[in-house]
Amino acid sequence: MTISRREFNTFLLAGLASAALPANAASLAQGRDYTLIQPPQPGETSGKIEVLEFFSYGCSHCKDFNPLLTAWVAKLPRDVSFKRVPVSFGRAAWVNLARLYHGLRFSGDLARLDDAVFHAIHSERTNLYSSKAILEWSQQKGVNTKRLSDALDSFGINTQLARDEQLVKNYKVNSVPLLTVAGRYAVTGEAAKSLADLLPIADGLIAMARKGAQR
Repeated sequence: MTISRREFNTFLLAGLASAALPANAASLAQGRDYTLIQPPQPGETSGKIEVLEFFSYGCSHCKDFNPLLTAWVAKLPRDVSFKRVPVSFGRAAWVNLARLYHGLRFSGDLARLDDAVFHAIHSERTNLYSSKAILEWSQQKGVNTKRLSDALDSFGINTQLARDEQLVKNYKVNSVPLLTVAGRYAVTGEAAKSLADLLPIADGLIAMARKGAQR
């Protein structure tokens, strides 16, 4: 779907209101609110319920979802871990955006510049699809470009990108943004009226995972 700024602001207000409501796992319906991940996938954080967000900086819906998700993640219970997985879907430009994401993690600038990357691409129409463009933009943002340049094509990031691609295959990801919970559930939100409506569903799935439910 394509949404206007006015519609997004409406969605944001609706999301803030819905976030105040308790999640009701019993009301969730398979096929409408979520699908089962088959086979279930193991998490990387022992003893915690793992939530993954599959996303790309190149995705406009991911941009709109990001501030809602960031606020939600800040309030997650201690028994929940959260990780983001950048996807490329075979697009060279999106591979470089995934490199940028991991490069900013490596340089310690991700928290400061995460929203700025989305804004640059979708609001300012900045080309961040090549290493040269990434480094030029990053320098303007005060990033240590020598450190970032070394990271972008490093063995560590290439290994991480391969892991990301394997996760995309294992979870059968075909669209973004996508939230998964405990390696068992993928949030679909077929009846969701806004991106914000996906978060209460995720809350309910976390509750289901905590009880060990598999419906």
